[in-house]
Amino acid sequence: MTATTRTLASGPGWYVADVMCTAGAGDRPFEESHKDFCVAAVTGGTFRYRAQQGTAMLAPGALLLGNSGTCYECGHEHGSGDRCLSFHFKPAYMERIVAGVPEARTLTFEAPRLRPLPALAPLLAEAEAARETGDSEAFEELGMRIAAAAVATISGATSARRGPSRRDQKRVAEAVRRIERDADRPISLSALADETATSPYHFLRIFRQVAGMTPYQFLLKTRLHRAAVQLRLSDDAISAIAFDAGFNDLSMFNRRFRRIMGETPSDYRARQSRRIAPRPKQAQSKVGPHQPGR
Repeated sequence: MTATTRTLASGPGWYVADVMCTAGAGDRPFEESHKDFCVAAVTGGTFRYRAQQGTAMLAPGALLLGNSGTCYECGHEHGSGDRCLSFHFKPAYMERIVAGVPEARTLTFEAPRLRPLPALAPLLAEAEAARETGDSEAFEELGMRIAAAAVATISGATSARRGPSRRDQKRVAEAVRRIERDADRPISLSALADETATSPYHFLRIFRQVAGMTPYQFLLKTRLHRAAVQLRLSDDAISAIAFDAGFNDLSMFNRRFRRIMGETPSDYRARQSRRIAPRPKQAQSKVGPHQPGR
């Protein structure tokens, strides 16, 4: 085997994998097939990709596009090895993403790749960082945003869109209350969308418009806020506070807390404790009765 695949996260109708290939010029390419729709972000190396839509050379920052049920072939005649962050979607799931992209009308990709685009650079960096930190909860949103960006670019959909309707605002308000109520539990983007009777990508889009952040970012903010409050009020172990807030990995909690709050949870607790510690009373000087001079 010249490639190793490690599944990073999955849910109903989707999964994301870290794919590392070690093939070189001496390895003969062989035909494979896309079982689902695939949007893979190239994060290292180069390779030639031949699919039903055509042939393209892929480099870091590019997106490989694969249609469900089609064959493809990868070759490394120009250099050894590559690494991809590969998102896979069942046709029904992909159809719901496409339905939420304005002006997109076709489910299949008509090009084999999407070249590196400056507009996608922050999103791809966010996805690669999630892979390195093991932030598995972020991947459903990231995969949907990357797939929708690919669909919009390939189909030529414009970025102009109307503002959220009052109904959309009500949907987002309901989702915010749901996140606040159940922030200590796993909450998937698909579940939130189903509860508001919208497609996942449409829900993601209107949530960002109304709330100014994605549902996962709001969930993370809520968890960190609650943990910070407990660090000020409680003497419980930091690990217990992290788990009660909804973090299932202490190292992830520490990294997130430090990035957002600017210091580690233990330093934050110590500093806040010093602020609220009662000040010692100053000794009052006693002045005796006035003694007149002789």
